[in-house]
Amino acid sequence: MTSGEVVIGDRVVNDVAPKDRDIAMVFQSYALYPHMTVYDNMAFGLKLRKMPKEEINNRVMEAAKILGIEQLLKRKPRELSGGQRQRVAVGRAIVRNPKVFLFDEPLSNLDAKLRVQTRAEISKLHQRLQTTFIYVTHDQTEAMTMATRIAVMNKGILQQLDTPQQLYDKPANLFVAGFIGSPAMNFFPAKIRKDGDALMVDGETFAVKIPDDRKELYMPYVDKEVVFGIRPEDIHNPMYTPAGVVAAPVEAKVDVTELMGNEIYVYLVAGNNNFVARVDPRSRYEIDEKVQVVFNMENMHIFDPSVDRENPVAVR
Repeated sequence: MTSGEVVIGDRVVNDVAPKDRDIAMVFQSYALYPHMTVYDNMAFGLKLRKMPKEEINNRVMEAAKILGIEQLLKRKPRELSGGQRQRVAVGRAIVRNPKVFLFDEPLSNLDAKLRVQTRAEISKLHQRLQTTFIYVTHDQTEAMTMATRIAVMNKGILQQLDTPQQLYDKPANLFVAGFIGSPAMNFFPAKIRKDGDALMVDGETFAVKIPDDRKELYMPYVDKEVVFGIRPEDIHNPMYTPAGVVAAPVEAKVDVTELMGNEIYVYLVAGNNNFVARVDPRSRYEIDEKVQVVFNMENMHIFDPSVDRENPVAVR
């Protein structure tokens, strides 16, 4: 950002020294003092502010209780696990009772199981403290599960600011659409063409009908190049297609399958297009088998590359 105002509460802090902005930060690397106990690490910032000992003790004990680390207060960082160290780092921020918490990829040093556990703990902490958390992450799952609003950045430029569900349902451009959701949205180079009264998305190796209630929106793009997007969860096995799906059949060849227990990821090939589907676990596919899947066209996306070919904007 090169201009504008930074406001915390009702206070403009552009020209306020960082130490006076009432912000607490939780670092990726924990940044704990190795020679100090957990208690002293959490109390250190308060001691520098010359806060009364009794107040320091009350704040440290309250934060330790919130985080469930009361039994660790006499230990040193080397005696703690990664998750425990991260809780101490969060506790050190909590005791300051700041107006804003800044989290800089706080879970990236944790293993997968602990990351899920700590993610839930931070979410519960946010609900309890009711304080603004600004959380930086490259993990879209963390963003989707923890945030009330997400700012999606690409190369330092804000792409979209919205709620998690809106980012998922109505991505502003190709970058946001590909970033939000796992596995990522499938993209196909395509054209929109007329077929009698119908409007079709023509992907060369397949042609699928656009729902009638969207014809007016996409009519200006007839005979123009577009990018067609469909999420893996909107591609179904015809035998197990949920009720209410606006189904359009597509022929493809099975490349790889991944059984996930509650679902199957099926990697498919149609001409030069590779795409992935998340299908019902009752499905049975063989490698190199030619199959038919159905796209749920109710949840299709069209992106216009005419302005920016690298990052086409969504047509709405």
